[in-house]
Amino acid sequence: MRAIWKGAVAFGLVNVPVKVYSATEDHDISLHQVHDKDGGRIRYQRRCEICGEIVEYKNIDKAYDDGERTVVLTSEDLASLPVEKSREIEVVEFVPSDQIDPIMFDRAYYLEPDSKSTKAYVLLRRTLEETDRTAIVQFSLRQKSRLAALRVRGDVLMIQTLLWQDEVREATFPSLDEKVRISAKEKEMSAALVESFSSDFDPENFKDDYQEQLRTLIEAKLEKGEALDTEETFGETGEEEGGNVLDLMEALRRSVEKNREKKGAAAPKKASKATSKKGA
Repeated sequence: MRAIWKGAVAFGLVNVPVKVYSATEDHDISLHQVHDKDGGRIRYQRRCEICGEIVEYKNIDKAYDDGERTVVLTSEDLASLPVEKSREIEVVEFVPSDQIDPIMFDRAYYLEPDSKSTKAYVLLRRTLEETDRTAIVQFSLRQKSRLAALRVRGDVLMIQTLLWQDEVREATFPSLDEKVRISAKEKEMSAALVESFSSDFDPENFKDDYQEQLRTLIEAKLEKGEALDTEETFGETGEEEGGNVLDLMEALRRSVEKNREKKGAAAPKKASKATSKKGA
């Protein structure tokens, strides 16, 4: 990994020098656009509407237009802002971890100690762990002021940028104002359905089906070209079960039964796997 930023976490008179790394990456297959007639690649150009020239990125400035006047802001102008010059991740407050609504979480970054001694880094990490607190911090990154949550993941400190309050939309749906009567039996069946799906979350149990199928399609087209039969490659998807409108109770009942059967069928496989390991 390559550090994207260097600075220091500051709380009180304590400074913790850190390097910042992106904690996530996109696994999607990269595709580009082509002309459907001849396969020629479609490219986007930055063209000036006054002189008509194609402009290199290094020669592009930013501007603000209020409808009457335009103000051009150069990279030097933006770099001169005091907050942009700061290399400090300022701890504003420590809050109970469960007070942060997950809807506010944005991008995640790892923090690596950036000094010969890791004592201050480890002290901050252990303090957050033992007090079950999350630090709310502010800093500037890539020409933006960021609000973030500084927390612990394993042995590493990390920050997750937070959306500002006015960036989170309120959900106002008139349909939710309608009075709905839920029977005790419906709640019981709904709880049973939840229980039948209950498990411990393990990210490794999930895969991106679309990207896997897209890769299969690409490999098949590379091998067979336009002669590819997609039905032969993926098989027939079949039609969704349905047609009849089920009432809520019947849908709950069938769902519970179906999931129990599914789990029951999977159980022997797990047992045989465990047995084979034991025997080995």
